[in-house]
Amino acid sequence: QVQLVESGGGLVQAGDSLRLSCTASGRTFSSNVMGWFRQAPGKEREFVAAISWNGGKTAYADSVKGRFTISRDNAQNTVYLQMNILKPEDTAVYYCAADIHSAVYHSTKRDDYDYWGQGTQVTVSS
Repeated sequence: QVQLVESGGGLVQAGDSLRLSCTASGRTFSSNVMGWFRQAPGKEREFVAAISWNGGKTAYADSVKGRFTISRDNAQNTVYLQMNILKPEDTAVYYCAADIHSAVYHSTKRDDYDYWGQGTQVTVSS
């Protein structure tokens, strides 16, 4: 059974940092693009960041550029999202996802991703 399991969410204050982790089991995604999405209450799930198979290319939503950093450790089958200078508008459930059809090109469309985690809640208080 293929699983993506996120961890690291929590309740923090504005300006704080968090690091999310997403660990895969059941198969390896070391040859695939991995992404992070988020969904706030009453809103659509939106793209946050993505990383190519070897970490050589990354992409970010404008709203998080300069504050968030995506990285991966293929030996650990894990992708990370370092989130700095958090803002209340970053409050959402954060999901990691795998695009098994791509190694380099980062899609920002949720429909292009094939496997999803269950999500981890991030709440930023003002």
